[in-house]
Amino acid sequence: MLSKSFIAFIEEQSAQKIINTSPVSGGSINTVYCLYTSNEKYLIKTNSKIKFPQMFYHETEGLKAIAATGTIAVPKILLQGEFEDQNFLMLEWINSRRPTPKGSAMLGEQLAQMHHTTSLGFGFTADNYMGSLPQSNRHHNKWSDFFIEERLLPMVRLAINRQLLNQADLKNFEQLYKNLPGLFNEEVPALIHGDLWSGNYLTDENEKPYLIDPAVSYGHREFDIAMTTLFRGFSNEFYQAYNQVFPLAKGWEQRVDLWNLYPLLVHLNLFGAGYLGQVRDCLNQFIKNN
Repeated sequence: MLSKSFIAFIEEQSAQKIINTSPVSGGSINTVYCLYTSNEKYLIKTNSKIKFPQMFYHETEGLKAIAATGTIAVPKILLQGEFEDQNFLMLEWINSRRPTPKGSAMLGEQLAQMHHTTSLGFGFTADNYMGSLPQSNRHHNKWSDFFIEERLLPMVRLAINRQLLNQADLKNFEQLYKNLPGLFNEEVPALIHGDLWSGNYLTDENEKPYLIDPAVSYGHREFDIAMTTLFRGFSNEFYQAYNQVFPLAKGWEQRVDLWNLYPLLVHLNLFGAGYLGQVRDCLNQFIKNN
């Protein structure tokens, strides 16, 4: 439960009188509540500022970056900060519904429009988080270098240290690093959500899509599309609409397992060896005949 002192602090900072609170499912990292006022509802999530320093600050920066493109909605940010030993983020409450074909198509169109937002290089203005793991966004001129240095290498190193990967796996990843530049066509950097699974978008009652919980960077846009396939939850209308606005390069379907190595490694490090088979299956596709 939210403490009385915390509620009083939020009331003072937001100039809102909170009349009730109720817990909301928020996953394994955050504790999430709905805040009720006389006229509105808001979402607030909290976590440990010791375990996850500045997590919501970085999430806020990601939401602002997406909002600044003017292409796709994100919840409005009311407050972000710290109280005692907690981080917190207070957002507009979105009354969501199951996505319709129309809403799915809008999501595809608007994501494609967002992906037209570019930068001089791959990376971001600051590091952030992927799930509960820190994510480095150091600048690189090539996506292949960024994907290896800032995405795969840190997760492989962590998995080796946790004895989730062995030396044979490490050798296979080293072969992948050599192969990677020849496996895809470089594109200009695109602003990507970075953690685009079905739990990280909402469709409101008017079928308007919203992106939530970003792990943004300027990256290869196929990375976002690949992750939509990892746990499913995106319809054919989504992919058709995306490709009408910003067609993907030929063969993108064969590369989804390449880009999904990163989120699978994240899941391996967070949740254990249950993801090892998927990591190895994806990896083996791109080191054959070498």
